[in-house]
Amino acid sequence: MDLTLGLLTGIIFGFLLQKARVLRFEKQIGLLRLVDMTIIKFMLSAVLVGSVGIYMLVDLGMISLSIKPTILGAQIVGGLLFGIGWAIVGYCPGTAVGALGEGRYHAVWAILGMICGAALYAEAYPGIKDNLLVWGAKGKLTLPEILQVDHWIVISALIALSIVFFIWCEKKKL
Repeated sequence: MDLTLGLLTGIIFGFLLQKARVLRFEKQIGLLRLVDMTIIKFMLSAVLVGSVGIYMLVDLGMISLSIKPTILGAQIVGGLLFGIGWAIVGYCPGTAVGALGEGRYHAVWAILGMICGAALYAEAYPGIKDNLLVWGAKGKLTLPEILQVDHWIVISALIALSIVFFIWCEKKKL
């Protein structure tokens, strides 16, 4: 059942990616050039909806969160590698697979890059697990815990800021 539910939500998410046109190479490059915020608006909307849904389920006692630890070394290096790869091929992992599904065969290069990157990480793991992957370990942090406020206050503030950002983007035609 879990696999079927995962497949169903993946299909729905892929459909929404396609309908929002964020699978298009020109949208990806437009974001990297900061001239088209479609992808940011789409992903920010998904994060906000997901935050509300997840924390509602947590509050109802239906699920519990499994917070991953903050490890600055891994997150900084990983973020840089992700950003460099995205800038080179013009796709992030999800959009590359979606673009391939739309018939944009040049996305194969991004997917091959992801596979090679995963293989390189697997090879490098023994050498980095005791240094890079522990450097700057801060434990399991969440924004509500850092600010010492209820999670609904943080979510509400993020929604309000996002609305302001969306309005600004629309006025600037981004």
